[in-house]
Amino acid sequence: MVMASRQRRTRRFGIGRRLAALLLGAAMAVAGLAAAPPAVTAEAPWVSVDENGFVTFTISAEEAQSTFGDFSQIVAEGNFGPSANWAQWGLARRGANWTSVMGPLEPGLYYYQFTADDTNVVKDPTNPTSVASEPEWSTFFVPGDSADLLADVPEGSGGAVETMTYRSTVTRGERSALVWTPPGYDADRSEPYPVLYLQHGGGQGHRDWVEVGRAKQIFDNLTLRGEMEPMVVVMGDGNVADFQKELLRNIMREARHDYNISHSPSQQALAGLSMGGGQTLATLSERPGEFAYLGVFAGARNLTTIDAEKINEGTELLRLYTGNVTDGAHNRTYRLMQQLDAAGVEYQFDGVNPDRGHNWNAWQENLIDFAPRLFQKVDDDGPSPGHLPLEGEFTLPPTGTTPTPWITEDRFVTFETTTDFKDAEHVTVWGNWAPGGSWIRVEMARVGDRWRATIGPLKPGFHHYRLIVDRVSTKDTSNPTRVTSEPTWSTFFIPGEEARLLADVPEGQGGTVETMTYQSTVAGAERKAYVWTPPGYDPNRAEPYPVFYLQHGGGQNYTDWIEMGRAKQILDNHFLDGNLEPMVVVMGNGNSSNFTRELRENIVPVSLERYNISDEPSQRALAGLSMGGGQTYTVLKAFPGEFAYIGTFSAGFGSATGVDAQAINDGTTLLKIYVGDPTDFVYPSFINSLAVMDQLGIDYEYDGPTPGPHGWDAWQKNLIDFAPLLFRSE
Repeated sequence: MVMASRQRRTRRFGIGRRLAALLLGAAMAVAGLAAAPPAVTAEAPWVSVDENGFVTFTISAEEAQSTFGDFSQIVAEGNFGPSANWAQWGLARRGANWTSVMGPLEPGLYYYQFTADDTNVVKDPTNPTSVASEPEWSTFFVPGDSADLLADVPEGSGGAVETMTYRSTVTRGERSALVWTPPGYDADRSEPYPVLYLQHGGGQGHRDWVEVGRAKQIFDNLTLRGEMEPMVVVMGDGNVADFQKELLRNIMREARHDYNISHSPSQQALAGLSMGGGQTLATLSERPGEFAYLGVFAGARNLTTIDAEKINEGTELLRLYTGNVTDGAHNRTYRLMQQLDAAGVEYQFDGVNPDRGHNWNAWQENLIDFAPRLFQKVDDDGPSPGHLPLEGEFTLPPTGTTPTPWITEDRFVTFETTTDFKDAEHVTVWGNWAPGGSWIRVEMARVGDRWRATIGPLKPGFHHYRLIVDRVSTKDTSNPTRVTSEPTWSTFFIPGEEARLLADVPEGQGGTVETMTYQSTVAGAERKAYVWTPPGYDPNRAEPYPVFYLQHGGGQNYTDWIEMGRAKQILDNHFLDGNLEPMVVVMGNGNSSNFTRELRENIVPVSLERYNISDEPSQRALAGLSMGGGQTYTVLKAFPGEFAYIGTFSAGFGSATGVDAQAINDGTTLLKIYVGDPTDFVYPSFINSLAVMDQLGIDYEYDGPTPGPHGWDAWQKNLIDFAPLLFRSE
């Protein structure tokens, strides 16, 4: 299967002197724990995090040009994707900057780099943090209750991290390890401290557990809480041909010489992630009883030798960990467990982490679970809360036979291209699965003459995506869905209770969507609108139906509320739930040089002619998103009282000049306004609009930001809230 986590090292071409200086600065930082300042500084930070977990990326156009040269796109790559896997977050050119806002991010540590045009990789020169094994990476921390064990403890209350240097008989050179000693460590204590040897993964180094794994913070917090036995932790360099020899003859020998630690196997633990987990298993197999406690974090491997009797006799704890199906160790862990079960080896399994892949977020959680189990009695040996059983391997159909996308019951989605892109160099799938429903890209990997990627778990709801092939937006032709206004987009739906109002109702129970064709006197051409009529609509009913005119945004069309906004599903479900007054909904074409005229001279009169709807202002509503919201405000200002119900989604009020606030208030039963969270780029202007409307004395309702960006995830929520408010006497 194809992993969504970062397994490749980005190619670097044409980076130039500035990056060379950055790499030199990062290399110099290896010698000490405190990161050296970046070789190049900028006028303002490229990354800032607010108190609510929203992250703003901003690079001035001048700095971007001097850093990357000529380019067409910039992305921030990091652990931003589903399951905390590696993904690409695009920056947009706005004014003098390349910028974007992401979030809200879950509390935790994030690592990232900037990449232009897929290959031109640069470390953030404004961020002094560094990762020795990944010179392009920088980090930032988002605080919060769920990440309190990853936060720094008060200064002076934590343990100490030191560099231990030793001579290796394996490499025949000088090597280093990091050593954490607990608060109050006593080199002369009569009872030696127990010791944990903690190993990194492939492509990493001995500093990673501190620089990315937050090991110091984890050990500090667990110790201060009294949840972890005071111990010494040695983080060695596992990048050697013979790890066991390096560990037993070099790392352990030097650690015993330099620190007051026990030599007894019962007071020794060994754990590692990925490659380090495999090294831990090999040590268990080949030298059973050397370490009483062993932890394997996503590092499963096939064991050639298993002496179950010796392993069980010499092992107090063997605990296995794995992430979800995007973790490359997921299937190997299942096979390892089958092998251990068959051999009669006693072990514990932490369960499948449903929300993490093969990444540092998972391994931090593994360490938090594992460390308190060492050198003390622990009653609970079951999986972590919310973790799932591992009942089998995750397998995909052979290439060329997989529906696109292929969706599992637990909401993992696999995308596969056709063979049309077998010669492409870089392919990503870009969809609305970032926090809040923003767009984010996940790399696809070549499988034969196709490309594949598995991501998830995705939240229930309506998802849209496109392929990016060598920086060109491309339609997934294997997916028959289409979006008229966005020819390269495809869609799919993941069912679930939280998305129930977006799901199709049983066939025959919903309303009807028809196309209304008319001649526009403004456009001088034939135009179309979609019209939804409720179940049981009666064109001859004595009492005309109220009518709701619902408008799209810029770059969109009358088709979008049906194809992207799930308007039919929302209206159908609300009606069947008894939450919606029977009404007719007209979705017109707002792409007009004068929308107010188009609405009043064409859309409204033709709707009155074709459908049994009221012409009373009290029975008419008007709402729109983005551009359509601005058009709605324009109509409200110019003709207050023509529509008793007004809704605007992600739009600003605009100028106060000539506005008759009293007429608006007198003629409007409901003015309800909506905006996305700070990832919605109109959020600042919207907030300014509130002050303008307050100053004018206009009555409106605003319930606070809608979680989500300037996109359909937010606008669907707006329609879900707004439609049931219409035409109700209460």
